[in-house]
Amino acid sequence: MKKFAILMCCMGNICRSPTAEGVLRAKLHAAGLADRVVLDSAGTHDYHVGRAPDARSQHHALRRGYDLSALRARQVEVADLDRFDLILAMDYANLQTLRALHFEVRPDKLRLLMSFATQHHAEEVPDPYYGEGDGFETVLDYVEDACDGLVAMLRARLADSR
Repeated sequence: MKKFAILMCCMGNICRSPTAEGVLRAKLHAAGLADRVVLDSAGTHDYHVGRAPDARSQHHALRRGYDLSALRARQVEVADLDRFDLILAMDYANLQTLRALHFEVRPDKLRLLMSFATQHHAEEVPDPYYGEGDGFETVLDYVEDACDGLVAMLRARLADSR
């Protein structure tokens, strides 16, 4: 059975997208779907390739039970557009960068992560990099909400593919 593949994307892959990967990984595990989904994260830029997530992201995530320490930043590759079934950008700027990589990708394959949110009505996950603690908490609030919606979608979609 082919696994459903999801890629989380932000600019540098050290704050938002590794947080989203860590949160979704935990939620998939809790939902019993971890073995049916391939999950990764990447940055649209090469600023931090090979680095661990930002220490502040790790600190705030760990306080909520998400361990990001094993993750390492990488840059998105054109091949990712074929490799992944769903590519979720944290904001419009990164969504546009991803779209520029491949003009013929299905429109529903590239989306904003917040399109799955049900509690928060923001369209983007704000970049906390130049801020302090509150920004990282906001990222977690938004990402947890969107990942809950994403897990609900996956539960329905994967049930149909059995």
